[in-house]
Amino acid sequence: MSLNTPNKVNPDLASERTKCTFNTLELTHHLDGGALKTEERKIREKYFLEDPELQSKVPMEYLSHKEKYEEAVRKACLVFKKVQQLQNEGKGGMDNFREILGGRLGSAILGDGNPLTLHFVMFIPTIMGQGTFEQQAEWIEKAWDCKIIGTYAQTELGHGTFIRGLETTAVYDPKTEEFVLNSPTLTSYKWWPGGLGHSANYAVVVAQLYTKGKWHGIHPFIVQLRDEETHMPLPGIKIGEIGCKLGMNTTNNGYLGFENVRIPRTNMLMKNNKVLPDGTYESSPSSKLTYGTMIFVRVVLVQDASTYLKKAVTIATRYSAVRRQCQINPDKPETQILNYVTQQHKLFPNIATCFALQYAANWLWDVYNEVNSQLETGQLDNLPELHATSCVLKAVSTADAALATYGLVTAMCTYEETALNHRVPFSKTVDWILTVLQTAAVRKIELANKHINDRIKSGQSYEEAWNNSSIELVEAAEIHGRIFIVDTFHQYVQKLDVSDSLKTVLKQLDQLYAVSQALKLSGHLLLFTDTTAQTIEKLQLWLEELLALIRPNAVSIVDSFDICDASLASALGAYDGNVYERLYEAAQKSPLNTDPVNKSYSSYLKPFLKSHL
Repeated sequence: MSLNTPNKVNPDLASERTKCTFNTLELTHHLDGGALKTEERKIREKYFLEDPELQSKVPMEYLSHKEKYEEAVRKACLVFKKVQQLQNEGKGGMDNFREILGGRLGSAILGDGNPLTLHFVMFIPTIMGQGTFEQQAEWIEKAWDCKIIGTYAQTELGHGTFIRGLETTAVYDPKTEEFVLNSPTLTSYKWWPGGLGHSANYAVVVAQLYTKGKWHGIHPFIVQLRDEETHMPLPGIKIGEIGCKLGMNTTNNGYLGFENVRIPRTNMLMKNNKVLPDGTYESSPSSKLTYGTMIFVRVVLVQDASTYLKKAVTIATRYSAVRRQCQINPDKPETQILNYVTQQHKLFPNIATCFALQYAANWLWDVYNEVNSQLETGQLDNLPELHATSCVLKAVSTADAALATYGLVTAMCTYEETALNHRVPFSKTVDWILTVLQTAAVRKIELANKHINDRIKSGQSYEEAWNNSSIELVEAAEIHGRIFIVDTFHQYVQKLDVSDSLKTVLKQLDQLYAVSQALKLSGHLLLFTDTTAQTIEKLQLWLEELLALIRPNAVSIVDSFDICDASLASALGAYDGNVYERLYEAAQKSPLNTDPVNKSYSSYLKPFLKSHL
């Protein structure tokens, strides 16, 4: 195991690993994309995680908000210097950036967020995707070499997903060939962009374009925010950090307002739409091209959802094998909590979800690159489907990962009168699950459409009818997203060229994910298909069978994720399973334990105690 401690392994965890029925290294290679990719990843992890300069002298959780940010900037600058060193040695590539900025290696180095992430994830991709060749030549080299640091400022204090409603304005002045940017209201202030607070000196700003007295919708502009030497905000720029949050506190999320800020005409990204020197506006064949950056981010988020979930299930599964609590049999010692079926039900479907999300992310990444290539030649046919699919996968994957990571919930099924449909006899196959789920999805869409039309006939506008039917529409989208992931997982497993022993395990995980999704959507199955309560009972029994089959391999499956201890950053989930020793060791790092008596004793506690004598 890369970067895992050589300590003596906890006997319960060691025993679990002897039960494994497949080659864990084969699964690791499969998940990484081959043995060479695994080797490259391990070298990359060693290169970054064993660098003493990337270690914090004091654990980050004990630092103030300000100190955390300053430490994050120090590490981020060092990280990207090391990336540039790899590039200079001919070892650069997309994998380096995806690992450094993603949820595996990146979160191991900067667990509470990287203040420079949006520079690479959104600022540079936006210029590449929406800038002309001349603009790319001017800006990409500066950005790639980190001569400037950028971010992506779209979301406003009063506007998030409804980007057509953004209030920031960019009015063209043909006399000076400049755009004048303003934030006319408080709600028009840019809010949330990572790195905006104190890190970035440039931003791609999305604003409403006006030229020759006409409005032309939202467009992206490159705006300088701070002086390149002093880093002081430029005139008319109102900028700062938005403060403490529940997480990602070193991402340096910021706010940004404009007061008559002038930028050159050529700072509007004009690959898709143009403003000529005299103010004439020339539009692209599709306004959807402006949303390309957000699609890219959604692709990355699906990948990260899988990665973070892998970390969570690795920690929880290993700890469940080590932790003993209560007795199933009163004549025997306390049992491993991994032996409780309720615990298996919490863990194993989420292990299966890791695979399902990774395969879905792989598919989405491939399709994104294909569609992106088509856009370069003017082909737009597949863009709407990619946009819709990336939206629903982002929503489903991040929601499921969040539930598994921060608190598991039990789905409640609503039993209603079943509709009379053509009968699909139950069979213990993923294909049967796909068939009934697809039937439910179609009927759900039909019903939502009927309700929209009924409301329109009753006098509501289409927009009102849509809003009043939106719960059903969201549910239909969720069902579609879950079916897509089930189908993608199943198709991947069917085509895999791996050993029989590994394929057996992957088929079990494939079935477990499908059954879990069917049970999660059982209310819809009962309402929209001929599924009965007896069929739901059969699905439940199938689920329990699969839990028992996966139980001997659970620890080895998460071992195959090959997430090193430094990346897990958990006393509970380390490879050696020495939970209690690690918890005690971690407690010693608290600054409060530096002195046996804290100074607050003599200043406050002692006088208070003595005052009662």
